[in-house]
Amino acid sequence: MARMLIDAGFQAALGVPVVVDNRGGGSTMIGSEHVAKSPPDGHTLLFTITTLVQAPIALRQFPYRPVEDFTWIGRLGTGAITFTVGPAVPPSVTTLAEFVTWGQGRQLAFGNYSSGSTPHAFAVMLAQETKLNVTQVSYRGEAPMLQDLLGGQFHGGFHSTIVAGEMMRVGRVRPLATGGLDRVPSLADRVPTLRELGYSRRFDFAGFIGLLGPARLPPEVMTRLVPAFRDMLAQPELRRKLSTQDIIVGYQDPEAFREVGQRTFDQWKEIAESLGLYVTA
Repeated sequence: MARMLIDAGFQAALGVPVVVDNRGGGSTMIGSEHVAKSPPDGHTLLFTITTLVQAPIALRQFPYRPVEDFTWIGRLGTGAITFTVGPAVPPSVTTLAEFVTWGQGRQLAFGNYSSGSTPHAFAVMLAQETKLNVTQVSYRGEAPMLQDLLGGQFHGGFHSTIVAGEMMRVGRVRPLATGGLDRVPSLADRVPTLRELGYSRRFDFAGFIGLLGPARLPPEVMTRLVPAFRDMLAQPELRRKLSTQDIIVGYQDPEAFREVGQRTFDQWKEIAESLGLYVTA
């Protein structure tokens, strides 16, 4: 997605070359720590998602302060995750209500592709609220989780349409309900949100996608970065491309975005404690 933004004119607006450096590992903390400790000159930025604040809490490791050690430049928007079942569940089960009825009295397994993350929390909460007997299975990444779902190794879990969308469209897996406040655009005609189905407000939680830099970026740097990022997101063609990945664009300026970051951090501390989402790296 970062490369898509560069192609949409972010590089041209800044007037300097922009290189994407994927620094995976540590549940995104390796890349985040690198940016947090970089000079605040605007040359090193972080394009990231909610795991920026979730991972330190879940892993109980704080190589950086998730809010204070960054300059919050702008929010792109948010994505959604959908509870999806695979061939381990009979094809006659096409709604969440039918799944709950079918699952009663069975030993079920839910997958999640990042321990301590939103998919993990939602899987635990769904098991609690449906009163189903569920074992949680963690994977190192969404792709291997999807492969095992397709292989019938477990019954269901929360997936993004970025990774699992094609399998949903061709019917190899079945989306039953979506987390967050909004329906997934590509599934809106047939897949309701968990809140619409009567589940608790805990499923209102929605993450973020956005651009950050090291703390204390100087004003002259922000006056270049903020308009470039904001104006890029206003482009109809970019918004169309993002919508094909079910990204809901919702720009927020630095102040509003930082407030979202702080609120998300506070929320996730409560969620991790109440659900016992702490993991060992």
